[in-house]
Amino acid sequence: MNKEEEFELAVVKVLELLGEDPSREGLLKTPSRVAKSLKFLTQGYQENPIEILNSALFTSSNDEMVVVRDIEFYSMCEHHMLPIIGRAHVAYIPDGKVVGLSKIPRVVDVFARRLQIQEQMTEQIANAFIESINPKGVAVVVHARHMCMEMRGVQKINSTTVSSALRGLFKSDQRTRDEFYSIINTPATFNF
Repeated sequence: MNKEEEFELAVVKVLELLGEDPSREGLLKTPSRVAKSLKFLTQGYQENPIEILNSALFTSSNDEMVVVRDIEFYSMCEHHMLPIIGRAHVAYIPDGKVVGLSKIPRVVDVFARRLQIQEQMTEQIANAFIESINPKGVAVVVHARHMCMEMRGVQKINSTTVSSALRGLFKSDQRTRDEFYSIINTPATFNF
């Protein structure tokens, strides 16, 4: 029996334990769908964030803040395996190297596509940038809604959790930190 078949049997057992009939029409393909869904939602375990960042490093004289904000992500809490839905803001100050902009959201997704707690994910994103491009500073702020708080437990709808990880100049220099927070808190207005 391969892993996929084993996983599907486990889902059948869960359905039975919930009091469902896994042989009824609406549930016939559920074990396969759940297996595929969870494989997709946890694909971050198969990816290396350092390799992603290192694949698009470019020499640059730029030493000003680079910010990619409002990066949507979907994750699952490791305690209940329920969704975490949020936005990440990532900034860094280059020190001789810049990274391709598309790699920044990809790194967010690598860590979001694992069973997570928000605080750890925020730290992991910042640490990946430090390890890969060694910038003068990194800042990561994550805003998220946790379905484990909304759908069950305390059932507090629309509560938002905010976590941050500051490194280098973002931690040691108040003006740099203030500039970053000003950028991520200013409403986006685009008139193309």
